[in-house]
Amino acid sequence: MVYVLRMQKKRSLAEIHVAVVLFGIAGLFGKWIVLAPTIIVLGRVFFASITLALILLISKQTLLFPKKSTYFLLISLGFLLAVHWTVFFQSIQISTVAVGLLSYSSFPVFTAFLEPLFFKEKIQFRNIIYACMCILGIFLIIPKYDLNDTILQGVLWGLAAGLTFSVLTIFNRKLSQRYSSLVIAFYQDFFATLFLLPFFFILRPALDLKNIILLCILGIFCTAGSHTLFIKGMKYIRAQTAAIISSLEPVYGIVIAFFFLHEIPSLRTVLGGIIILWAAFSVTWSGIRQTQFERRQK
Repeated sequence: MVYVLRMQKKRSLAEIHVAVVLFGIAGLFGKWIVLAPTIIVLGRVFFASITLALILLISKQTLLFPKKSTYFLLISLGFLLAVHWTVFFQSIQISTVAVGLLSYSSFPVFTAFLEPLFFKEKIQFRNIIYACMCILGIFLIIPKYDLNDTILQGVLWGLAAGLTFSVLTIFNRKLSQRYSSLVIAFYQDFFATLFLLPFFFILRPALDLKNIILLCILGIFCTAGSHTLFIKGMKYIRAQTAAIISSLEPVYGIVIAFFFLHEIPSLRTVLGGIIILWAAFSVTWSGIRQTQFERRQK
C-alpha cells in the first residue's frame, strides 16, 4: 500500500512537471507562429475550449452553475484571459522568450498586493521587500530606458501580462474552491474565443497548414492538456508543492528557447531573472507558510 502511494505521488509529480514544461513551451509559439498576437490567442483558446469540452463530456462533468452571477463573472474573466494572453505573446514577439516569461513571472508579487485590496486585508511588510526585489530585477533586465527599445517594450507588455494573470488567479482561487477547475477553464477559454473572434474578420489572417497545426498543438497540448495534467497531478500532491513547481515555468521556457530558437539571454537578463524569480518564489512560499499557520490556529 505504501509502495503504491509512493508510485502515485511520483507519477503526480511527473504530471505536474510535464504540465509546467508545456506551460513554458507555450511562449515559444509567439516566435514560431507569424501571426498577430490576437490571432494566436484566438487559435489557442478555440482549440483549447473544444478539447476541454470533449474531456468534460467524456468525464460526464456538469457545465451548469447554480447562480447566474457565476456566468457573468466567467464572461469577465474570459475577456481578461484574452487580454492576458494577447499582451503575453506581444511581449515575446517584440523582445525574447526570456524577457516575456521573466517579466510575466512578476505576477505573484502583484497578487501579494492586490489580494489584500480585494479582500480588505493588511499588506504584509515582507511583500513590500519582495516587490522592491522584483523592481530591481526588472531594472537589470532593461538595457536602456528608451520607449523605442524593444526590450523595454517587451518588459512593459510582460508586466501587463503578470498584472492581468494576477487578477485572474485571485478570482479563480475562489471559483475553484466551489467548482471544477476544468469547467472554469473551459468557460474562460470559450468566452475568450467569442471576444477574440471579431479580430479574425478584421485582420483576415493568411492561415497556412503550418500555422494551423501549430495553433492546434498550442491549444490542445500546451493549454487544455497542460491544464488537465496539472489538475490530475494535484490528486496526490499538495497545492503548495504544485505552486512551487509552477515557479519553474520560465526556467523551462528559457532552456527550451535556447535549444529550439537559439536565444541566449544576456547576463543582465539572467541576473534580473534570478532576482525576479527569487522574489516570486519568496512571495509564494511566505503565502504557503501563512496559510499553514492560519490552519493550525483554527
